[in-house]
Amino acid sequence: MKKRVVSAFLLVCASALLFDYCADSQFNINNDSDTTSSAVAGAVSVATVDLSAVNEQLSLASSDAIATAKSLGELYGFNNIGICNVSEGNLNIRETASTDGKLVGKFPAEAACEILDTEGDWSHIKSGEVEGYVLSEYLITGQDAWDKAVELAEYVATSKTGGLRVRADGNTESEIIYQLAEGEEIAILDNTQDEEWIKVDVDGDEGYVCAEYVDIDLSLRTAMTLTEARYGVGVSDVRMAICDNALQYVGNRYVWGGTSLTNGVDCSGFTMQIMRQYGVYLSHSSRAQANEGTKISTSELKPGDLIFYGKGGRINHVAIYIGGGQIVHASNKRDGIKISNYMYRTPIKCVRVIYD
Repeated sequence: MKKRVVSAFLLVCASALLFDYCADSQFNINNDSDTTSSAVAGAVSVATVDLSAVNEQLSLASSDAIATAKSLGELYGFNNIGICNVSEGNLNIRETASTDGKLVGKFPAEAACEILDTEGDWSHIKSGEVEGYVLSEYLITGQDAWDKAVELAEYVATSKTGGLRVRADGNTESEIIYQLAEGEEIAILDNTQDEEWIKVDVDGDEGYVCAEYVDIDLSLRTAMTLTEARYGVGVSDVRMAICDNALQYVGNRYVWGGTSLTNGVDCSGFTMQIMRQYGVYLSHSSRAQANEGTKISTSELKPGDLIFYGKGGRINHVAIYIGGGQIVHASNKRDGIKISNYMYRTPIKCVRVIYD
């Protein structure tokens, strides 16, 4: 997805003329520097707003408007914004201001937070649902942080209904390629859509959603919690180890064809590299992996099992089930490796490759 360079400061001031502004927040987080994403946004009704026209109008606002927006302290819901500044991986968020503190979240590079306070070399931050401490040296702050936020802002669409249909083209006669759960956030690929259809990216595939059933937000990445997966009774230590191992890479980059868990990986590369550490050797292809284990039903899923998704019945995506109705997967270029609800779109097949 190409980066949207949008003047977020001006968005606040121009909102009275263009659309109603509503601050909302959500976010992701790996580095101390020993080192998961969602959105902070002003909701816009696409049915009544041409995004390209909005951008053009915002670019005409004055420098005085920028100062006014900053003084209001309403930009994305942040008053004292900080931007994660690590060259690779993620920044660790700790429960206390110490490298010995319990790890509570992961903060990806270029994600944003509210700086609540400072304590020595540490900053007390809140990002999405995560609150804790990070080393201040890895944060961009002050005017530099506001300027960086302008560069990083991107448009995303959030499903307002369960079973949101993603179609191959922008009309009701075209093929339904996916159905998304309510609350799922997807990247917007083009700001020049008409009033009825939005071009989006779902796990690397292009499609269209009806504007009536989504909210459009101007988004920054945020931190992800490390909520422990609910493993259930009878789950082996190796299954728990697989999930814990996979979760440490949340927030890392997605690269199509990639096989590096730290420098970039795609969906099947992710599952391949995780499983090989436990003696399971999979192909670098989601379609091939779907036939390299034992087929099971969703009711039989255990942490460490694989779930496959597809387009028009053809498998094109794979994830690791981590328990509690959640998966971890290498999603797309914007979000990288992330945690999702396993029903964020309809699974095509479930496969067991771990038998301990």
